[in-house]
Amino acid sequence: MLRRVVRLSSQSKDCPVNQDAHQLRSPQPLPENIRSIQPGGGWGQALELAWGRWRRAFLKTCFPGYVKRMRSLLKGDASTCPVEVIDSRDLKFFRNVADCWFEPEDDPYRWRERIPLARWGLAEVVVFGMPTVLLTILFLSGVLVSPWWALVPGAAAAFVFYFFRDPERPIPGDAATLVSPADGKVVQIEEIDDDPFLGQPGVKIGIFLSVFNCHVNRASLAGQVMRLDYRRGQFANALFEHSAEVNERLQIEMVETTAPFRPIVIRQIVGAIARRIVCDLRPGQEVERGARIGMIKFGSRTELIVPREDLVLSVKVGDRIKGGATEIGHYAP
Repeated sequence: MLRRVVRLSSQSKDCPVNQDAHQLRSPQPLPENIRSIQPGGGWGQALELAWGRWRRAFLKTCFPGYVKRMRSLLKGDASTCPVEVIDSRDLKFFRNVADCWFEPEDDPYRWRERIPLARWGLAEVVVFGMPTVLLTILFLSGVLVSPWWALVPGAAAAFVFYFFRDPERPIPGDAATLVSPADGKVVQIEEIDDDPFLGQPGVKIGIFLSVFNCHVNRASLAGQVMRLDYRRGQFANALFEHSAEVNERLQIEMVETTAPFRPIVIRQIVGAIARRIVCDLRPGQEVERGARIGMIKFGSRTELIVPREDLVLSVKVGDRIKGGATEIGHYAP
């Protein structure tokens, strides 16, 4: 295991701190091109939004008492949500833009958080998973074909549920410990002289996520979100370094919530198969170390950029890591 300590003075003449970067370390308004937690859209999101319109019409017609009760429990300004809000399901895609919410004790759908599947991918699970489960049951009955044929849809169903899994993870270390932002394989560790947000020398760690990895992203440190930056792009193979420069991506810029208030950057980058980024954050929001912050749907890449000073790396290129559960490194006192 590679362990490397890099101690660079923040006043180094060769790599001085970029004082202009400190101006970026306050929450910035959400960009105009981010109007939901899945800014790239997609058929799954469109399907859920269409279902939401039908569901709301049904509830208002058949269950007006439920609608009245839930509206009385809604906190904040419902007009800030792009869709009509009846219950928490209507806020799923708009948590980053809507200034309204339900208290946990008032949310009848909070139980869904206990399902070991990523809620952001439930539409894909229903569309791909449910039909294959039904086909598996039908084939197992032996009515139409040999029960052995059930292996085909059964394997497909298992893959869908496996891909969208969202297991609980024990978070190692203390506040100075960096945890992995994603499952996958470390394919790049690069020292950089400067980063526009960090404003100082940093280390970039690239992680490739295959279709067999869990695709939920997590926060590497406890911090406050300063800025989100979404950029459309290509869909090159995420295994290659150049994909980070040309592919569609969403960059999350954060600052630690406790001293020494280190800045960090997490980049969600699509791949040749994964083309939908989900980021369940908004500027000003505080997140805990190891907390779920989003996902990338089907094979992709995640990059972590952190300050280099006093960093002790715990991984090397080729290591396989787990989001929230693997220590990437820590900062020496």
